[in-house]
Amino acid sequence: MKTIRIYVCIKQVPGTSEVDMDEHGNLIRDPTNSKMNPFDLFALESALRIKQQFIEQKAECEIIAVSMGPSAAESVLCEAIYMGVDSGVLITDRKFAGSDVWATSYTLAQAIQTMEEPTLIICGKQTTDGDTAQVGPEIAEFLSIPHITNVVSVKEVKTKSITVKAILPTEIQTAEIKFPCLITVEKDIFTPRLPSYRRKLKHKSVKIPKIAYRDLPDKNDYHFGSKGSPTSVVRVFLPEDSVEQEVWDGTDEENAEKLFNKLVEMKFI
Repeated sequence: MKTIRIYVCIKQVPGTSEVDMDEHGNLIRDPTNSKMNPFDLFALESALRIKQQFIEQKAECEIIAVSMGPSAAESVLCEAIYMGVDSGVLITDRKFAGSDVWATSYTLAQAIQTMEEPTLIICGKQTTDGDTAQVGPEIAEFLSIPHITNVVSVKEVKTKSITVKAILPTEIQTAEIKFPCLITVEKDIFTPRLPSYRRKLKHKSVKIPKIAYRDLPDKNDYHFGSKGSPTSVVRVFLPEDSVEQEVWDGTDEENAEKLFNKLVEMKFI
């Protein structure tokens, strides 16, 4: 039986909501105030749990964490290794700067094609610096593999398929998907483990391999970075704080009617 390979896409995101933008509408990222995208912690834990199920079935399995970003993003790949993944790969090149969701997904898909064929790709539902929840599904589309989003639990793992439960906008769905495939997971699917100090000592000198633009199959500049991005961010701003309070006196029935009328006025109902 060939080795089962699980790729987990992770991202380094700002550690604060107070970020600035450059003249091109890109976030100015401070590597000293960054962290792993919280949703990706759940993706990593899911991969580690699934790997254990494969091992119990006597199947060889390895987990590879993949991240796209500047050299500072190596830190989240190291964190993933300390948590238990087998290796990490950083996709980095100045040509990738300014990528929107489309260009990011395409670049990740291109990079995965240069590596060993994936059995399963796992992504967090979304990132805290974008919140689009589109990268995972778009990677799957570029790779022409099936995918399912908003996974809240893993029901069964077989050598040729995985069965998951997902919360969709109008229903809860249980589906069996054949490998290779991609899933995106919701928060709290599992409780993420902490990085292991013992693994940190063992892998303190780990070298993270890099994939650059020259390594990708597609050599068209206009498919990557800002050139390959059909969308751009005009501006980023913090929402204004607005606290308005109303205090009502009256009986429960009177206040209930006032509340109902207020909700209607605000078009909540």
